[in-house]
Amino acid sequence: MNYEELFASAKTIEKDMSECMKTQQKLAKSILKSMETGDLKSWLRDVALLKRAGEEYAGILERMKDVAEGFDMRAYIESGDYSNQLLGWCEQFGIDVKGDFPAYEIFPYRVRIDAENQDIYVNRKKSQCLRPRVFAQNIKAAREKLMKASFNAAAFAEELADAYDTALIRQSGGKAYSKDADCYLTGIYPYLAPMSRHRREYDKQSYAFDLARLYSSGVEQLKDGRRLQFGPARNNSKAIRILDERGAEQFLATIRFYI
Repeated sequence: MNYEELFASAKTIEKDMSECMKTQQKLAKSILKSMETGDLKSWLRDVALLKRAGEEYAGILERMKDVAEGFDMRAYIESGDYSNQLLGWCEQFGIDVKGDFPAYEIFPYRVRIDAENQDIYVNRKKSQCLRPRVFAQNIKAAREKLMKASFNAAAFAEELADAYDTALIRQSGGKAYSKDADCYLTGIYPYLAPMSRHRREYDKQSYAFDLARLYSSGVEQLKDGRRLQFGPARNNSKAIRILDERGAEQFLATIRFYI
């Protein structure tokens, strides 16, 4: 199954629909003119033609309905055709994708396909676009827009450092601790977004995207003189996957701020 084939069939019918609508609009204007001028013969003739055009239009609508109903979207998704075509379009548009059906990461977005309900979600928000080609185009455009958005890397680094300091204090349990120790980035996030409503507005994907922009920004030092350093992890399950400014995959696990 292929949605592009369905789309091509529907476009042919849509062309007939548009032509029929133009004919109906033309006849409606002609009837109005005949009404205004008192041309009863033309009036009656065009009413008959409009009725015939209406019947033709109803037939076109039935054809359109049959085409739509004949495409089993659930089977299309469950068969794997949908995801294969989506991944194919993403590759064609140069979009980095990780994961397996039904969940994918298209940084900085998480995409989930719900075959049972024939829905697709982007960061838990249902998308109204299911056509693989257009969905891929939309994701690419949205990511490019995000990349162009203004971002104060230095200010984010300061906020991250404050959360880092808090995390080290809380993790120490009141005992002596190193103020420049490595701290997992995943452990810092709750201190940046401490309340559930904050986490809804600033989710983990947004956090990962900000980390990616900081990583690529070249900012290395805070106002207080401390420098920042990202670190990897032996186990990438504890790391946050990002794409750098070149689109290359990086795994950031820890950070430390030191003199």
